[in-house]
Amino acid sequence: SHQYELLKHAEATLGSGNLRQAVMLPEGEDLNEWIAVNTVDFFNQINMLYGTITEFCTEASCPVMSAGPRYEYHWADGTNIKKPIKCSAPKYIDYLMTWVQDQLDDETLFPSKIGVPFPKNFMSVAKTILKRLFRVYAHIYHQHFDSVMRLQEEAHLNTSFKHFIFFVQEFNLIDRRELAPLQELIEKLGSKDR
Repeated sequence: SHQYELLKHAEATLGSGNLRQAVMLPEGEDLNEWIAVNTVDFFNQINMLYGTITEFCTEASCPVMSAGPRYEYHWADGTNIKKPIKCSAPKYIDYLMTWVQDQLDDETLFPSKIGVPFPKNFMSVAKTILKRLFRVYAHIYHQHFDSVMRLQEEAHLNTSFKHFIFFVQEFNLIDRRELAPLQELIEKLGSKDR
């Protein structure tokens, strides 16, 4: 399929080691399609990364969804939970991953067939998904980086996050204020690549 070809293009350019180049819209490609393919890929990566540390992220160890002492996230999906609720990190991330999966599975939002147009609200949905996925990275870095190091996954986490950040920066998909919990790391990753 076309989406598979786009994913292959992304993987090939990722292999080049130049992540800034890897996130750029391939010539002649549809921006929505490129954002859709990459959003699915980031969802899968983050799901996998978080999956490796779930035993350390428990109701007891993480009673609130946070990214350090200054950032706390409350869950609302606008449908089932309209008013934001305070919940543990594992509960929040479970809500988040389930919600994202539902968005990705919705053919009216993420059409899988070639030629089926993306809806007018696609970009705002994609931005919301990416903003929320960022929060999982922020939680992992702030609360579980020691576990990531013990598991020797920091290179994988850093590469995945760097790819994610370069992508959202390239297309201006997450408001800068939302990135504040990891601003220092983002600047460090960016300066290494100039």
